[in-house]
Amino acid sequence: MLAPFAAHDATSRGRKFPETSPANRSEYQRDRDRIIHSAAFRRLEYKTQVFINHEGDLFRTRLTHSIEVAQIARSIARALGLNEDLTEAIALAHDLGHTPFGHSGQEALNECLHDHGGFEHNLQSLRVVDLLEERYAEFPGLNLTFETREGILKHCSLKNAPELGELGKRFLDKTQPGLEAQLVNIADEIAYNNHDVDDGLRSKLLTIDPLMRVSVFAGQYEEVRRRYPDILPRRAIYETIRRMINHVVTDLIENSRRRISHAGIKSIEDVRRHPESLIAYTVEVSEKSRELKRFLRQNLYAHEQVTRIMGEAVKVVRELFEAFMREPASLPLQYREKLQQQNGIRERARIVADYIAGMTDRYAMREHARLFPGG
Repeated sequence: MLAPFAAHDATSRGRKFPETSPANRSEYQRDRDRIIHSAAFRRLEYKTQVFINHEGDLFRTRLTHSIEVAQIARSIARALGLNEDLTEAIALAHDLGHTPFGHSGQEALNECLHDHGGFEHNLQSLRVVDLLEERYAEFPGLNLTFETREGILKHCSLKNAPELGELGKRFLDKTQPGLEAQLVNIADEIAYNNHDVDDGLRSKLLTIDPLMRVSVFAGQYEEVRRRYPDILPRRAIYETIRRMINHVVTDLIENSRRRISHAGIKSIEDVRRHPESLIAYTVEVSEKSRELKRFLRQNLYAHEQVTRIMGEAVKVVRELFEAFMREPASLPLQYREKLQQQNGIRERARIVADYIAGMTDRYAMREHARLFPGG
């Protein structure tokens, strides 16, 4: 039972290449299934979230993160009467274009492409589903619906927006995406904020004492220790993080429901015309979320052990890019064939970036070892 302002199959803006509607599933279920069966989705298993894959078996990867985002987002969608299948499709696809080595790899590739259009991982995710996946006889990419593609493209610079046609128009007109896209954006933040705390504690780069200065953690942790005084430390952490997620999700659902009602939203077009996002925390919880994010930036992402390893990862990405630009013959056959169809340096750089962005952490390290033996 979908709310009138949810995304409905019947009002979808469709696909770039028209297809017969599926007989036994919705259009958005078809999108989700195509994403799950894509090579780019499988590669997320070996792409960094915070800790490089070989640092431990239990740390999150881009794949487990995407699944966790989908779970949180579906729960919110169900509570608000939104389209769960579309929500899940967007959540599972939102990181398909992410580079190896997390945000450090993305920043390194953006620097490499500084004179060739830059690199935005949201745009790259869209490029993956629109062009780079080669699975179907009748069209390039996965041929997803407009609404799924809209949700994947969370951000886009104004210089790139005009090249995206109808999809980029909202960044120029300052209109909003559908509610499913809005909620996945926040579900992504909920997942990485809370689960990075878990991974940080597991790695011992974070400890409980400094976290007690973060209100959203301290309040839940103190309640857990009060109610379960004999609980083992690891279980106390799990219980705390579970409660942290429940706290912000409950606030998000209740506040978003109020905002939708007060704005008089009756359709998805009302959503698009509204001047700001309708899926939002209360002011109090929004500040708690920002406080946690600041803490993670200062104490985990900027930790010497993380920055040292990521510094090495940046070097790998830069040297791979330089090597492939200098010696295109080092690329695999399918990329060499693409280069033969291009003339300009910008096009060559983009194809090299496609190859590097698609690498897993371990494959990037193997390629670097092949090109720089002993280095």
